Amino acid sequence: MEIRFGTKQGIPADPAAPEERDARLSGSLSGTNLERAGQYNLRTVLQAIRLDQDTTRVAIARKTGLTAATIANITGRLIEMGLLRNAGRRQGGRGQPALRLQINPDGAFSIGLNVDRDHLTLVTLDLAGQVRSRVTRDIAFAMPDDVVAFVLDEMDRLIADGGVDRDRMLGVGVAIPDDLGRITLPHQPAGYHVWNEIDLTRLLAPVPWPIHRDNDAAAAALGEAEYGTGFDNPNFFYLLISAGLGGAPVIDRSYRRGATGRSGEIGLMPDPTAGVAGAIVQDTVSLSALFNRLEAAGFADMGVADLDRDDPAVVRVVEGWLADAVRSLTAPLIAIGCLLDPDAILIGGRLPAPLIDRLAAGLNTALRALALPSHAAIMPAMMAQDAPAVGAAILPFLDHILPSDSILIQSGRNQG
Repeated sequence: MEIRFGTKQGIPADPAAPEERDARLSGSLSGTNLERAGQYNLRTVLQAIRLDQDTTRVAIARKTGLTAATIANITGRLIEMGLLRNAGRRQGGRGQPALRLQINPDGAFSIGLNVDRDHLTLVTLDLAGQVRSRVTRDIAFAMPDDVVAFVLDEMDRLIADGGVDRDRMLGVGVAIPDDLGRITLPHQPAGYHVWNEIDLTRLLAPVPWPIHRDNDAAAAALGEAEYGTGFDNPNFFYLLISAGLGGAPVIDRSYRRGATGRSGEIGLMPDPTAGVAGAIVQDTVSLSALFNRLEAAGFADMGVADLDRDDPAVVRVVEGWLADAVRSLTAPLIAIGCLLDPDAILIGGRLPAPLIDRLAAGLNTALRALALPSHAAIMPAMMAQDAPAVGAAILPFLDHILPSDSILIQSGRNQG
């Protein structure tokens, strides 16, 4: 496994196209003994240890199907690379206690940037999946220059606060909605369509690490699959409530983009329940729609943190929005349940956690009252808050360190 830390030199402008990272490893963690599949096996062993933070070489061999000699060789290399560390020997039992292995959190780092219509967020992430530092700036319809200024203003402090080693930085992941400048939301300024022509790699050229990008719902779903509920619920639909409304289907822990890369566009589905010609689900189920209602009720300039405050007038608006959100989402979620039969439907985004809980409860009640073939649990995502930014930070790990079936395919082709 070749890992290039700390520089853009020698790394292509787009280190991995989003569709190339979709072939993620399933929960089986099967290794391969193909002669030239060493990179795949390295990543598989690292993944096995990441998922079991107090494991042994014997347990890894059992889980991956690789030989004891192969495991010994790979774990030795991973320790030399600084990605693993010895954690002492297990106590008790007969014979020589087994040596425990752990991920070294400081072995690699990444940065995640979420660009949305109402905020910008930066996070740093370590190899163990822990957010080391974060910063959010509420800014309506940030222009490209605003994004660059935010990143350059906050980057050094973010890295210092997180105790991040710049020399072990894998890259910067960017999560950004599709059609950012094409889909119009309330108060969108003239000139915002400039985002349609922006090349993120060129825009972020002052950043000294490679840029990895994906849409915000996909990034949030990938993060949930890798560090959230993905192993308990390998098949799920991620519902991202932000300034707009996004979605992402995950099957066997792999995000499915669809034929044109636009799967999961739940926000753009027609909403006949709205009683307005041409209405789509996002017109009701989004933070921009909720804030629009609050503004009409005389509550302008409210922030996300104000949405669950104990003000009777605000509560009435929020209650009405929640009821309408359940109404607008019921038919789309029936379709998802009948067509995909997921283990769960997960709700994430910037909506405060108590409101996510109430929305999930309302949807569960509405759907369980219907005679459907199955009823997937609707619940908050484990990484509900800052999910796109955290998911964005996971993209460099997916592209450089975590296992992908596409690596194995390439290894197999190389043998010919």
